[in-house]
Amino acid sequence: MMDQTEIAPVADPQKVSVSDPGFEMYVDLMANCLTDMIYGADRTIIRRGNKIPFDRKKRFQGRDWPVVGHSMAGIKRLQNVAHLTDRVIAEDVQGDFIETGVWRGGASAMVRGVLKFRGVEDRKVYLADSFEGLPPPNEDDFPADKGSRYHTRGRLAVGVEAVKKTFAAYDLLDDRVEFVIGWFKDTLHKLDVPHFALIRLDGDMYESTIQAISALYPKLSPGGFVIVDDYGGIKACREAIHDYRDEHGITDEIHKIDHTGVWWQKS
Repeated sequence: MMDQTEIAPVADPQKVSVSDPGFEMYVDLMANCLTDMIYGADRTIIRRGNKIPFDRKKRFQGRDWPVVGHSMAGIKRLQNVAHLTDRVIAEDVQGDFIETGVWRGGASAMVRGVLKFRGVEDRKVYLADSFEGLPPPNEDDFPADKGSRYHTRGRLAVGVEAVKKTFAAYDLLDDRVEFVIGWFKDTLHKLDVPHFALIRLDGDMYESTIQAISALYPKLSPGGFVIVDDYGGIKACREAIHDYRDEHGITDEIHKIDHTGVWWQKS
């Protein structure tokens, strides 16, 4: 059963970060560029042939899809992944970084940017995705996904070359960025990576979420972090997280980022 009472209030980024003013300036600039907030109302938004007024609040919260931006996660979730990446470095948590479900690659680009900012050259960032959208629901094995229509949303299907262009745009495409191409059920359990320091789950569906956390959490180092992008916004994702936590007796406190994102630190 899900216990919503275990979710802690939104954490002050300054209290979970060990960063400095220069770092904060870099993170904020990256977040504004990745979400296309930097252009704001000057960027024409077209949906189904109609112009839509720019809504700064929605973009900040990650409640709309930027036409040309590299992330739909919003400012707080991008700040969160930056601050937790910085904590991994400061606390010397062993392992690499992985995001499962990357869209245009913005959140992972933020991770690579933080590593570059801090001069870290011995860790990799893995981007796992089909790069062709989400799978049709397997309702027999994962009934929580019944009626899912994510596989019909063409804008969720972003090819690997487009994601590489995102990294190249910020001068972040190098041999420390690796792409794991394919359905999670076929790829994640085969990854030859001994340890992860941070895993960011953004698979929307129960199937994608449970497959990702099942394959990756056992490799998460003590003190490492889990971020779940869709926890508050998609019931099936939340159910998968609690089913896994309940099965494995995980009681680490869940912290809220915004209306949908959460994270916890592995004890």
